[in-house]
Amino acid sequence: MNQNIAGYAPTPAAARMENHGNAMLKVAMATGQDLFARTGSVVAYEGFIQYEPNPPAVRQIASSWVTGEGAPLMKCSGDGLLYLADYGADVVVVNLDNDALSVNGTNVLAFDAHLQWGVERVKGMAKFAGQGLWNVRISGTGWVALTSRGTPVVVDCGSGEDETYVDPDALVAWSPSLKVKGKRSFKAGSLIGRGSGEAYQMAFSGQGIVVVQPSEDSTDRMRVRH
Repeated sequence: MNQNIAGYAPTPAAARMENHGNAMLKVAMATGQDLFARTGSVVAYEGFIQYEPNPPAVRQIASSWVTGEGAPLMKCSGDGLLYLADYGADVVVVNLDNDALSVNGTNVLAFDAHLQWGVERVKGMAKFAGQGLWNVRISGTGWVALTSRGTPVVVDCGSGEDETYVDPDALVAWSPSLKVKGKRSFKAGSLIGRGSGEAYQMAFSGQGIVVVQPSEDSTDRMRVRH
């Protein structure tokens, strides 16, 4: 039996964050290199690792969360290997190099605690989504792990005049440098998006990437509300 499952055994860490299979994140923890992770996402660990639920840094920003957009976080510290997962969702690892990423709060799995982060309102979207669209902006140099309901597609928007349209309920993350605007869809059976009633798409243009998952977010987070 041991020979049959040997291929799934842990391997030595090659980076701060890396995938162990499609749906699990492996983090190499070390003293002084703390981590923010989604509460309840730890499935296993080796070594000495401590957890602090709802740390002060998170409580300070918690007042900015919009209902349904929050990502409950805990602080992890110590030495060893930490394994995280989120109900079998695919894990996408991003290494920021003095860069930034705007992420749907429900798709945040973990990120280095030294990175700058906060909740921000996406400009120009309030008239399409009632109170507006809020995302988590993470910036600096360090590691970020996202979740995706299935293998995502990463669209390079380039710098041309053509816009990239995305169903907001399938949106995972994008480069904050991109220009964003909403486009209404009055037809019940629209080309992009599901459900009935008035919906809209998000249009991206400029230089940067957009990460899209193949399964729509069940929160229906950005439909037009009257």
